[in-house]
Amino acid sequence: MITQNRRTLIAIAIVVVLGAGVATSMLRPWHGGEAHANTPPPAPAIEVASAVGKTITEWDEFSGRIEAVDRVEIRPRVSGTIETVHFREGSIVKKGDPLFTIDPRPYAAEVARAEAALAAAQVRASHAQSEKARAQRLLDDNAISKREFDERINAASELSADVRGAQAALEVAKLNLSYTRIVAPVSGKVSRAEITVGNLVAAGAASPPLTSVVSVSPVYASFDVDEQSYLRYTAPGAGGGKDGLPVFLGLANEDGNPHEGKIHSIDNRLDTRSGTIRVRAVFDNEDGRLLPGLYAKVKLGGGSPHDAVLINDRAIGTDQGKKFVLVVDKANKLTYREVDLGPTFEGLRVIRKGLKPGESIVVNGLQRVRPGDTVAPKPVSMAFRSELEPRSSSPDRKQAASEKSEADVKPVS
Repeated sequence: MITQNRRTLIAIAIVVVLGAGVATSMLRPWHGGEAHANTPPPAPAIEVASAVGKTITEWDEFSGRIEAVDRVEIRPRVSGTIETVHFREGSIVKKGDPLFTIDPRPYAAEVARAEAALAAAQVRASHAQSEKARAQRLLDDNAISKREFDERINAASELSADVRGAQAALEVAKLNLSYTRIVAPVSGKVSRAEITVGNLVAAGAASPPLTSVVSVSPVYASFDVDEQSYLRYTAPGAGGGKDGLPVFLGLANEDGNPHEGKIHSIDNRLDTRSGTIRVRAVFDNEDGRLLPGLYAKVKLGGGSPHDAVLINDRAIGTDQGKKFVLVVDKANKLTYREVDLGPTFEGLRVIRKGLKPGESIVVNGLQRVRPGDTVAPKPVSMAFRSELEPRSSSPDRKQAASEKSEADVKPVS
């Protein structure tokens, strides 16, 4: 009986001790949880760079097209059958080189007929002149009437006019005969023959062209200049002027603008719909590389050197038509800054207003941060290549990533 009571007391004591322990643990605050809840998330790592201050000579860039100085569509001026094609497609021809020959025989016959008509008219006119001289002698002797004399005078004058008409007809016949030999009106590169040997062609502007010839050197580059650039560079009294303004051109596959030219002409009015004015520059093209119709990158300007702020285009954001950058202050907080953009210079963008040289700005990851955020700056060069951009995965990188993933995932023992 005593043993059973002892066991009951021991069991009660154990229950009391366990209950006290549970109550104590419930009343004790969990410091680890509080520490985790109060710790702020780590600041995101963002690439930043300092705005570059540099003395530059500013240029403006425009897009245009190369045009031929002379472009002629060759059309027949007389009708007939194409007898000969004298050129090879795409070849260079000189002014006066033969291109086509139209069957000349009908026109040669017309020349012969006009020559015969002229000869007959000249004989009749010569006889009329003789009759006129005879009539004058007879009138002096009162052998004929004044009326008969006047009739012979009029006949001589009429036959003289017939001679001039026959001469004009002969000139027209010879001209038509010369048109059967079609020559290049300008020097340049000839296109393909649209109508080949044996085909009948008709004269007139409505007839299809036989081919075309475009001049090779020099060539034009036409481009549209905005109003501000016109006022800054090309307007009278703006400093450069049409004759002193340097122009450089580059093709789509060329680095930079290696071809130098000069302004040839500026249109006489500004297009109010687009706010631009048409400008034409002229360039030498001895090697024929500048083909009419090609896209042209035109660099225009070159004023006096001045100090400028340069940044990478990747650092510029757009906010409802406004351009902005995010500036990193000394406390690593981001500040919204609106900027005015200028042209590009050596791959960087000129900032006309809103930024000072040396200020740190976000150059990559604008979409991941907002003004007022605190960031962990990662300095890079302004002419940077982002280390956060996705790179192509090679087999070695994939294998290394797989091994790292397997090493990180370990079974729980």
